[in-house]
Amino acid sequence: MTKPRIPETDQGIQGAITVAQYDQMQHSLRDRGWIETPRLLKHGITNGQVLEIGYGPGYLGLEWLKQTKDTLLIGLDISPDMQALAQSNAKAYGLSARTQYRLGSCDKLPFDDGTFDAVFTNGSMHEWSAPCGAFEEIWRVLKPGGRYFISDLRRDMNGLMHGFLWLSVRPKEMRPGLGTAIAAAYTSVELEAMLAKTRLKEAGLASNMIGVEIYGGK
Repeated sequence: MTKPRIPETDQGIQGAITVAQYDQMQHSLRDRGWIETPRLLKHGITNGQVLEIGYGPGYLGLEWLKQTKDTLLIGLDISPDMQALAQSNAKAYGLSARTQYRLGSCDKLPFDDGTFDAVFTNGSMHEWSAPCGAFEEIWRVLKPGGRYFISDLRRDMNGLMHGFLWLSVRPKEMRPGLGTAIAAAYTSVELEAMLAKTRLKEAGLASNMIGVEIYGGK
């Protein structure tokens, strides 16, 4: 039986030590090929001006920029510490000119209607305080024909997979955070009910051993 959801903070990752440890973890995932860039490309996010919600250290968006041409990435995160880190990482990638990292909340996106060719996010949905509002905002800021991709952990993952992820996390100081993230994550059944109340009601919804994906177009 799936345990009841335990909400996590909606204030993002803050503090120099925690941010540095999170950067190390994400850097490790990137180096092991566990960043979801191929999934973005598969779902048609390949061009134009794109919004990334919850960019964190920025590796997903930066890897996406490396594999696309004439693209621009606008990032939105709630954490000023992550903003500074992402800007630093973009500079290290040589991609500062193609990135803008801003602060804000996903349920009140500070952009005009129809601004983006695509919107994507990975690993942040479990922190959203108003996910249905965020779904509506994603639809609003997309251009007609724009694509979206939302992925996160799933709370009902197999215990063996939970253990595998726990042991895979480096540095080990981030392991408690993995536990709270999984406890705050949604199941496919919960997401299906939530999406049905929004303009993303026709979205594709898929799950794998550790996570869920929401995808589609406007």
